[in-house]
Amino acid sequence: MKALNAQTSLKVLTVNTHKGFTFFNRRFILHELREAVRAVSADVVFLQEVLGMHALHAGRFANWTPLPHYEFLADSMWPEFAYGRNAVYPHGHHGNALLSKFPILQHRNLDVSTGGREPRGLLHCVLRLPLQSLEVHAICVHLGLRESQRRRQIELLCQMVEKDVPAGAPLIVAGDFNDWRRRAHRVLEQCAGLREVFVHTHGRAQRTFPARLPMLQLDRIYVRNARVHAPVALPARPWSHLSDHAPLAAEILL
Repeated sequence: MKALNAQTSLKVLTVNTHKGFTFFNRRFILHELREAVRAVSADVVFLQEVLGMHALHAGRFANWTPLPHYEFLADSMWPEFAYGRNAVYPHGHHGNALLSKFPILQHRNLDVSTGGREPRGLLHCVLRLPLQSLEVHAICVHLGLRESQRRRQIELLCQMVEKDVPAGAPLIVAGDFNDWRRRAHRVLEQCAGLREVFVHTHGRAQRTFPARLPMLQLDRIYVRNARVHAPVALPARPWSHLSDHAPLAAEILL
């Protein structure tokens, strides 16, 4: 594969932040997570389970940030960010977020909750790459734990792509699909023309859960209308103790 041209390529990262806590919520590690995210130097970061606020935690942890977690993670490296609030509870809320080095022209969060106690959403952002005057669509995904939920949520994702994403526009869909049965690949390829970066390169999705000994292929990066795309290897440490999910990264040539 030819080397990717820095002027026409994006590095993307997706990570389930687990609300800024380690596995089993044993330790608050948002500051360490920020350093790890920054070290990847991604152009666009897809975040799931990121806190917008939590009044009780703010009084319990001395190093708690007064900023929403997505804004704290963005810091000075990603001047643009968008947040889609999914779960709301008495003391706060969390959802999906997208951090971008490029302007975010518009964003919309689609509620794809299907009942029960699992609020879910699809955060759709339109980015502009100024050098190419190119609009790139990015959808941050966090699907439900039950098969019936995921089936309906994937249908809604396909409808969003058909309705809101021009056929020729570059599209990146990334996040936590909870698709341990590996049924989403075929459906998303057929209904939305999406192909998964790791499946295309290695023949299977990357194992990401649990982070310390990954066994399940829950997290994904799908693309459409990309000339070249390639996985980026990330070290096991420090990521293995920063969340219950391991992150994924990829280079995408548009």
